[in-house]
This record gives sequence, C-alpha cells and structure tokens, in this order.
Amino acid sequence: MRDEDVAIAIFTKAPIEGFAKTRLIPRLGADGAAMLQRRMVERTVQTALAAGTGPVSLWCMPDCEHEFFRQLAAAQPVTLHEQLGGDLGERMANAFDIVARSRAALLVGTDCVALCPSHLTQCAEFLRGRADAVFLPAEDGGYVLVGLRQPAPALFRDIAWTTDRVMFETRARAAHLGLSIVEPATLWDIDRPEDYDRAVKLGMV
Repeated sequence: MRDEDVAIAIFTKAPIEGFAKTRLIPRLGADGAAMLQRRMVERTVQTALAAGTGPVSLWCMPDCEHEFFRQLAAAQPVTLHEQLGGDLGERMANAFDIVARSRAALLVGTDCVALCPSHLTQCAEFLRGRADAVFLPAEDGGYVLVGLRQPAPALFRDIAWTTDRVMFETRARAAHLGLSIVEPATLWDIDRPEDYDRAVKLGMV
C-alpha cells in the first residue's frame, strides 16, 4: 500500500424537493423525500467519520452550492466536490481518479442505512491487504460500496446502471481486468416504498 489511510468518498444528491428520492415521493411527498435525503446524508457522513479510516469527502449533485452541503462542510471535517461526468460510472471513475491517486479509497452512496462504521473499517483492511477491489453488494443486484487500491476507470464503463445486473456485470469486468475482489457483506438500501417501510420497522429512519 502507498498509504495506510483509506479515503472515503460519499456520492449524494442535494436534498431538493422533486430531485432527491423521487421514487419515494408518492409515499412521503416531495418535501418528505427531501427531508429523508437530508437525514441519510447526515447519517452516512457520521458513519464515515466514525470509521476513521482516512479523509472523508462529499461528492455532490447537481453541484456543491446547496446550503445544506455548505453547512455540513462547515460543521464536519469533510471536503466538497462536484460530481463530474455523464453516467454514474463516469462520475465514479472521475472521483476515484482524484481520491485514489495517492491512497486506497472507498466510495459509498447515502441510501444504505444498514451501513455501519465496522463495514467501512473491514473494507479498508481488505484494501490494505491483498484485495485490488472490495464491494458491498446490494440485495437488489447493485452495490452500496466499491473500494479500490488505485483508479480503475475500465471497471465502470458500459455497465447497465440502475438494473439488477450491475454487480453481475461488475464481477465479470473485474475478472477481465485481472482484479482480485472481495465481497465481505451484502446489504440493502432505500430506493422504493417497501425499502422505506423496512427501515421504519427496524428503527433506522
């Protein structure tokens, strides 16, 4: 490893009504969905900071100018960056090109309320050890975390994002690239009303 620190990059949308958590608007309303987004961003930042693996950055959409992001960066030791690129894969590849230049890095979204500091520390340890990449797959076929020892832009090209084939295609791509990967846990995230109901039942939101 080039550096014992493992950075954490958090991908998120601003808590704007009609922009964030749109699939939950029929259940929560636009304002309720935006408030949930705010709470999930705050929770993920606290989880990342509690893990203590390395510097934490927040990668924002549509930009970094929303007051919520500014207030969060003023109150917490996080840096703000704008997500740049076309599809999700390009945006993630661009982020890794910055955060993983001099150290390994983990990238997470803000939808997984089941994510704990221990998940992050475990994934960081795999990157400090033998793994080229680490994933926390999601029950819906995607993944809630990807970690890399160094940038690997080809890992994110031509993937069927927002489908149940994301993790399947990513495993195949990693094998083609000769990357050793580990998947220490499978988690779930809040995308649909039934996911929200599950989180409520478990006392997570």
